[in-house]
Amino acid sequence: MRKWEKCVRGHYAALCLLAATASAGEPNTTLTAVAGLRVGNHTLADGTTGCTVVVLDGQGATGGVARRGGAPGTRETDLLDPLNLVDRVNAVVLSGGSAFGLDAATGTVRWLHEHSMGWDVGITRVPIVPAAVLYDLPVGNNVKVQPDADCGYQAAAAASSAPVSQGSVGAGAGATVGKLGRPMRGGLGSFAYRLPNGLVVAALVATNALGDIIDPDTAQVVAGARGVDGALLDARQLLRRGILFAAAPPRVGESTTIGVVATNARLNKAQVNRMALMADDGYARAIVPVHTMFDGDTLFALATNEWEGEPNLTLIGALAAEAMARALVEAVQHATGLPGIAAAAELKSP
Repeated sequence: MRKWEKCVRGHYAALCLLAATASAGEPNTTLTAVAGLRVGNHTLADGTTGCTVVVLDGQGATGGVARRGGAPGTRETDLLDPLNLVDRVNAVVLSGGSAFGLDAATGTVRWLHEHSMGWDVGITRVPIVPAAVLYDLPVGNNVKVQPDADCGYQAAAAASSAPVSQGSVGAGAGATVGKLGRPMRGGLGSFAYRLPNGLVVAALVATNALGDIIDPDTAQVVAGARGVDGALLDARQLLRRGILFAAAPPRVGESTTIGVVATNARLNKAQVNRMALMADDGYARAIVPVHTMFDGDTLFALATNEWEGEPNLTLIGALAAEAMARALVEAVQHATGLPGIAAAAELKSP
């Protein structure tokens, strides 16, 4: 057997072992399986919007980003370019509220500053907090109530290393999917892979896609566009018949899936940005259609640089895409319904 064949087969066997371990009840198969990461959610009182904060302990983590959607809403993403100076971030904020939700990052910055976390500039530490928002204004009372600085502060204060709460919480509280027809509830999802050698790769995502959510393992629609009778339409079938919208089309920017992938491997800024690009393929495996002009899809990548092993960027990026695809499915499977917006758990089995 040639050397590269042994390598590929070895990686595939590790993936199979990893999946079996996760399904057998691994204590933590969410983003916080990466040591040094803590996640906090804050959901506003009406339960239909909120924010999610990933806090990086110590000196922070190497950060990168991929933005492929047509209508992104972001903050502090330029500094993640390998050409620019700052090579560590202290937190990442995901928020509902469209552009209003970018205020959540201000509260997270305040919390980090109070805890002396940030980029050391001599006279103080300046917290580095990239952020991205999704559009959930049509849900509940979100036109009048959006995540603000207090939301970001409270989410950072609540951050813990416990398994991430999933479903209709935090940044996923007002998320919806399947906007080619009558939409369903989106949500917050997470998934992690841990290899026997100690490498960990994980994902967290607020799923608010224009398209349907497809389980890549079964090719079945988990949540998505529904017809007037409540049955799933299957966006793939609509598109193949030349039908883009079975209901009134949304306006540009009314969707957006935002997420984070992380690893404990040692990666530099260029490598972390490549990890983000590869992980973005997880969106394409579980969302149909994806990266449209109506979506502002953004994905952050983090490397804590704690694992002593020799990093294989191809393997890490491939695992990140797998984790992200799984996290997207977990998000809708954990969601709860609202009046007029069904959740995947409410669908009857065929």
